[in-house]
Amino acid sequence: MQQEVIVLGAGIVGISVALHLRRRGQNVVLVDRGGPGEGTSFGNAGLIQREAVYPHPFPRDLNEIIRIASNRSVDAVYHAAALPGLATPLLRYWLNSDPKRYVQAVLGQSRLIATCVDEHLDLAQEAGVTDLLRPLGWLALFSKPAAWAEAQQQAERALAEHGINSVALDSAALATAEPHLLVERLGAIHWTDSLSVSDPHALSVAYAHAFTRRGGTIAIGDAATLTKTATGWRVRTADGPVEAQSVVVALGAASPRVTSPLGYNPPMFGKRGYHMHYGLQGNAVLNHPLLDSDSGFMLIPMRRGVRLTTGAEFARPDADATPVQLERAEPLGRSLIPLAERVDDMPWMGVRPCTPDMVPIIGKATQQKNLWFAFGHAHQGLTNGPTTGRLIAEMMTGETPFLDPTPYRPQRF
Repeated sequence: MQQEVIVLGAGIVGISVALHLRRRGQNVVLVDRGGPGEGTSFGNAGLIQREAVYPHPFPRDLNEIIRIASNRSVDAVYHAAALPGLATPLLRYWLNSDPKRYVQAVLGQSRLIATCVDEHLDLAQEAGVTDLLRPLGWLALFSKPAAWAEAQQQAERALAEHGINSVALDSAALATAEPHLLVERLGAIHWTDSLSVSDPHALSVAYAHAFTRRGGTIAIGDAATLTKTATGWRVRTADGPVEAQSVVVALGAASPRVTSPLGYNPPMFGKRGYHMHYGLQGNAVLNHPLLDSDSGFMLIPMRRGVRLTTGAEFARPDADATPVQLERAEPLGRSLIPLAERVDDMPWMGVRPCTPDMVPIIGKATQQKNLWFAFGHAHQGLTNGPTTGRLIAEMMTGETPFLDPTPYRPQRF
């Protein structure tokens, strides 16, 4: 089967790339070893985070570093066996979190994220699933005076620097917004520009269906079988080999496994995360996604129930799942809202693909002809998937990109 483009990876980024290329008349086959949206795109917090213009930096406060190093927190844990392999990328992550360098990360992230809501609404309208995108925003809850004061200052900064809207809720207003909270908090920041997705997997599947309705092809295959040909690229699929002139690698945290043999080995690292769904007791409701800022976990109302998502776990890629963060967060979640029984049989786990400079890798490789990259979105794969799809499709088809792709160029590593 001859195509113009092979897109490797059927997560939200790869699906968006494939759909945008198909919109521009390219013959595209989307290849993954699983179904659309069954990887890390399946298990996120379901937020299209217009406000997330400030990436997660490496902690630089000594007390914060000591807290995390104790390995007893909810928001960050690590496997000791993984640390030697993570030393170099984490050191570069720490260096890039220096305030002077961090400015560049904010610049790259803020420009990419500026149109995320519009880009999603565009694809969701074509896919007929705008009902999945709920204009709820989300709430960050605070109980410590210093953290609450800092959060209000950051919200004011986000408005002044990036035009991002929010509302500061005092304790009484928070109780009105979420009447079934079991504890009192000093206040909350309601980030109002962001969207909440009621079913992230259904959204990915709907975008994939929009791609196939336009004539695109989805195939089950192994990206590791990618090889060069005289005229382009070949990958083996369940329906036979597929060849194309160009290939886009959009495999998230697994991308370096494919790019390294081709001469490109960026210093990426993974942040593993877990989720579990719960019912609610009696007639209790959860109106908005909630972040417990003290502990770093989220509670999100979704179709399947209330999804509890954890922070970051640093582990070797082949390490068994160790949902210790979920075990630590669940009692805290139950003290926050009246959670009922677990809905899932076992915790879900996924890996967020992170770069040391906190900016994704989007663009054309220099090591090989007609090889393109779209990965490394860290916590914002769902948020920036459609934006990335549009940007790389415009670059590949010779259009003038709607934003400057320089901050995301692969050559910076």
